[in-house]
Amino acid sequence: MSRSKAIQYYIAARLLLAPLMVWTIVTLVFLLLRATPGDPADAILGNRAPEASKEALRESLGLNKPLWLQYLAYLGQLLSLNLGTSVTSQGQSVWEIITQHFPATAELTFYSMVVAMAIGVTIGILSASRPNTAIDVGGRLFGIITYSLPIFWVGMLFQLIFAVQLRWFPLGTRFPINQTPPNGLTGIYTLDSLFSGNLGQFFTAAYYLILPCFTLGLLLSGIFERMVRVNLRQTLQADYVEAARARGIPERRILLAHALKNALIPVITVFGLTFAALLGGAVLTEVTFSWPGLGNRLYQAIDVRDYPTVQGIMVFFGAIVVVVSILIDLINAYIDPRIRY
Repeated sequence: MSRSKAIQYYIAARLLLAPLMVWTIVTLVFLLLRATPGDPADAILGNRAPEASKEALRESLGLNKPLWLQYLAYLGQLLSLNLGTSVTSQGQSVWEIITQHFPATAELTFYSMVVAMAIGVTIGILSASRPNTAIDVGGRLFGIITYSLPIFWVGMLFQLIFAVQLRWFPLGTRFPINQTPPNGLTGIYTLDSLFSGNLGQFFTAAYYLILPCFTLGLLLSGIFERMVRVNLRQTLQADYVEAARARGIPERRILLAHALKNALIPVITVFGLTFAALLGGAVLTEVTFSWPGLGNRLYQAIDVRDYPTVQGIMVFFGAIVVVVSILIDLINAYIDPRIRY
């Protein structure tokens, strides 16, 4: 079977499996929510609410029905692409919540990944090209430390230093509350301000992104540093690299034009999955920095047992991860002819 034919079969198989993967996520979220201790009526209305009000809420959520009937009703709702209505947002649909909060998450994710790749790949290249030196040891320590530090602790520490004490960056918002944010189709402030030609709004939005994006990107960079260092070290020992050295090609050109390209192939997979996971809600980062993204909204919904919102957001997250994982496989197959499916 030819390689192109094999890839086509692989794509078809992944597309057929995608609904099964989403169904698995839906089922797990549904069951785990119901297994969580506590009554949603108490969490939403409070312990002092009249019992009649609590019973009415349980009835509206279908919680009085048997579990299997609740499950079938929810699956039928999903098949019609209806994610439900939030219990705590004054009748707002879950789709509206997603479209309202997801742009903030997407913006935070994109710029954080840019920071992570810039720092991680740079340090990884320096470490791999200078093995067993102080730079290499420092790069390895950097990768271990940044990978192991918890985001909530570093986030609070950076806010305390750079926002509270030094007052270099703002705290707890996405845009100044006394200014009108950019208004556009995407909801991504940096893009919308550029599309409208308002550079003042662009620089303001970028300024508010610096601290959370740098914090998240710095901690993620350790993953890419370790991946780049290990793969680049292995690639620099390959036969074709030795042959290039024997032909007198400068080491810098060998590193950047030949070895790095092949060493980055495994990094693409990690990049894609990390990007998908962050798009699925950088919950700890958003909560730590009070960033009004979808991860923060999910945290609030879990706190008050807002079943429709939690289920809808998690289904959306799961679909993102499934789609991105398929795209990453296809990109890897395209750029690396050695990959066979």
